[in-house]
This record gives sequence, structure tokens and C-alpha cells, in this order.
Amino acid sequence: MTKIIMHGCNGRMGRVIADIVKADQDSEIVAGIDIAESEMEFPVFTDIEACDIAADVIIDFSSPKALDSLLKYAEKKSLPIVLCTTGFTSEQLDQIREHSQKAAILKSANMSMGINTIIKLLKDAANVFVPAGYDVEIVEQHHNQKLDAPSGTALALADAINDARNGEFTYVYDRSQVRQKRDKKELGISAVRAGNIPGTHEVFFAGPDELIEIKHIAYSRNIFGNGAVNAAKFLAGKKPGMYDMSDVIADMTGTIE
Repeated sequence: MTKIIMHGCNGRMGRVIADIVKADQDSEIVAGIDIAESEMEFPVFTDIEACDIAADVIIDFSSPKALDSLLKYAEKKSLPIVLCTTGFTSEQLDQIREHSQKAAILKSANMSMGINTIIKLLKDAANVFVPAGYDVEIVEQHHNQKLDAPSGTALALADAINDARNGEFTYVYDRSQVRQKRDKKELGISAVRAGNIPGTHEVFFAGPDELIEIKHIAYSRNIFGNGAVNAAKFLAGKKPGMYDMSDVIADMTGTIE
């Protein structure tokens, strides 16, 4: 049984994860942390330092502002962290990497098992289609309330392709000010924001005579919650280091990255 502290338990994802864990025989939320008090099926602390309940791992879906206190507490209690929060500064990312030398941290821009399996597929696809001269484009669509563009997931997909090709691509977000043919080393990333469109990511490998499209649609937040819970069960007891969802998938499928 994996005992979890849910950091950001009152947020939408915190509540989604609480419902998922409730139905999971292999995990349990033993405490929650949030800035406001709330009634949950587990004790909730507004000050993380006041949490004195033994646990195996922390799942964090909160805010970058809480990073300092989270890392301090995790170090004090020797707890690994599944870090699902996004929007960290470069200085905070350095903090996270430094902390990973002392404890296990799993960080991912997207906790979906589907997206992370696609990331693995894209690395293989890039090494087939890019040398053959295919153009690469990414189009992501989200509801009109989403603040950032392009999405962190779109950038993670682009990075997977670019890493596989040793950084040969330049990301292009806007072609409206340039009148010239597309460069072969461009990787276009476009964002759509409208209505209540579910999170949708499409990657195109476009050749002269064929188009290969890899597409993912997120119909609910449960996919991120399930990924976070699987990550927590994977990370509990792991030695210090930086992990990501590819490690979880490799562990579940019995493969080695």
C-alpha cells in the first residue's frame, strides 16, 4: 500500500486524484496540504510543516510559489515527490535538479500515460521521417480559458522530436511577419483557443506523397490523475534522482529505457 500526501488537495486535480485513490486498492491518501481548510476523508493541513503523518510519497498539484516549503519538508521527511505543477522559473528548475541529488523527484509536463507513450513513439518516428525530408508541425487546441500558449505538452512533444534529432530544429510560432518558403529545419507549433475544446494535440509528419498524423485528445482530467497515482506508486522507495513518466511506462511494460 503506497501512502500518499496530496499537496494541493483542494484544487481540481487534487480532488480528482482523491477520487481515483479511493477506488485503488494499492494506494491511500493519508494527508492533504492546501492553503485553505477543507473537509476530506483524510486530515488537511494548511501548513505543510504541521503535517506529522507518515507517508511514502508526495503528489504535488499546487503552485510554483509553494516549491520552497515543499522541498524543505520533503528533505526533512526523506520523501520522494511526484511534481505535477508547471510554470517554474529557471531558478526553481535548478532548485528541483539540486534536490533530486538528495531524493527522488518525478517531474513531467503532462502526466497522461497516452501522451508519454506518444513521446516515445515520436522519437522513433522523427528518426524515420526527418532524414527522409518530411516536414514536422504541431497543432494544439484548448478551451478559451487556458492561459498559456503553446501548451507545455506541445513543447514537450516538440522537444522529444528535437532531442531525437540532436537539436536540429528551430521552433516557429508565428509566420505572419515573414514572406518566405518554409525552412526544412523549422518545427511549427500552432495554438487554438476556443469554446470548450478538450485538450487536443496533433503532430504531423508531412512528406511529398503522404501525411502521418499522431493525435491525442484528453476528454477528462482523470488521465492526468491516473498517471500521477501510477507515478507515485512507482516512485515510492526509489533512490535519489530525476525521473519522468517514461520511467513509469518502462516499469509497467517491463522495458528498459
